[in-house]
Amino acid sequence: MNDWPDRRTGDRSERYGRGSSSPQPEGARSMPHIQRRPAPPQRPQVPPQPQGYDDRHQGGPGYDDGYGDNPGAGYDSGYNTGQVYGGGSGRGDGVGRGGGRGGGDAGYVQGRSAPNWGRRIKLGALTLVVALLVISVSTYFWADSKLKREVDLAQVIERPGPGDGTNYLIVGSDSREGMSAEEKKRLRTGSAEGKRTDSMMILHDGSNGPTLISLPRDSNVEIPSFKGSESGKMFPGTGRQVKLNAAYAEDGPELLVRTVEFNTGLRIDHYVEIGFGGFAKIVDAIGGVEMDIPEAFKDKKSGADFQAGKQTLNGEQSLAFVRTRYAFAGSDLDRTKNQQKFLAALASQTATPSTILNPFTLYPTMGAGLDTLIVDKDMSLWALGNMFFAMKGVTGGDGTSMNMPISGSVGGNLVWDKAKVKQLVEQLNNDQKVTVKGN
Repeated sequence: MNDWPDRRTGDRSERYGRGSSSPQPEGARSMPHIQRRPAPPQRPQVPPQPQGYDDRHQGGPGYDDGYGDNPGAGYDSGYNTGQVYGGGSGRGDGVGRGGGRGGGDAGYVQGRSAPNWGRRIKLGALTLVVALLVISVSTYFWADSKLKREVDLAQVIERPGPGDGTNYLIVGSDSREGMSAEEKKRLRTGSAEGKRTDSMMILHDGSNGPTLISLPRDSNVEIPSFKGSESGKMFPGTGRQVKLNAAYAEDGPELLVRTVEFNTGLRIDHYVEIGFGGFAKIVDAIGGVEMDIPEAFKDKKSGADFQAGKQTLNGEQSLAFVRTRYAFAGSDLDRTKNQQKFLAALASQTATPSTILNPFTLYPTMGAGLDTLIVDKDMSLWALGNMFFAMKGVTGGDGTSMNMPISGSVGGNLVWDKAKVKQLVEQLNNDQKVTVKGN
């Protein structure tokens, strides 16, 4: 009985599948719903077989698989091996049905390989380091270009020998350079031409902690011989006794450094000066400075009007705080103490990660300060940064703040205690712990 579908004819080439006269199991019939990949252009040639050899039983040249493939190809249904139909042939010659080498996927697309996270992390870290390096270098050159290196300490004559540690002369001037008429009115700076010293301090940075020494501007000092900063002319010393701030008014920073060194015996390594406008802008750039004011006070001339207790001062209030003089019975000495206290608080609240690592705070702060900062020609950004962090350390750890020791007054000028000043300078030059007490 014929069980084949109606389409079957006697022509073997039209069959969907066929049997075999061999006792071997019948191969898989063709499935119309599965399409095979086209045969590769060439198939390996099968060596000729001996005469009389029945190659149909072995899949040889005489075997017709019913698909029209090259008669020389061996038949591999994939069923006996458990492979999915259309999979790799498993032939030993390395050529699969799809024409690939080494048992290819025969039409199946392989999945994307897993990402190499170790390599990606290393690449990301390297990119971050390079970006930070570029930003740091760019910031350095930007800030360095803003420094006004106008003070030439090489013009200072007869200087004391260098000691251990670094000594900075920090000057707050009443310079109104770059300020508008509205700013002068708001900050109560007045409109006087030129500039004068409003505060002077020596900051010693050494291995025994920083020491900040205020020099009252009413200090009685001798003007020594000096070389004119602009004319280069030599001026001999005549023993003139003047207030310390008169040296700055007479010939600027170079004569002020010469006068401080002559009257103390302490060598000044660097000079730093900031005006009214820059001072107020720095405070506003960091969002104000928190101060604990022990007693309420007012001063009409500076505009100060403060209540006792903790409070945050903006730029205008901060300038009034450090300039107030007439509200205190001790005149200039009490004012210098307030200046020390404020500058230490300013440095402490500025040299923090929230300021340094935040570009929206760092750049406005640096820009505000560097625009009005005047330094000596040998000052580097590194030295300026060290000064700032030393100022921060004045109120913590082994830091010390004091006024220059005073023994009395003459003609309204404050006279320094020569014995104490000599001891203080020796301790600073030898980078020893300061034990001298100031007023």
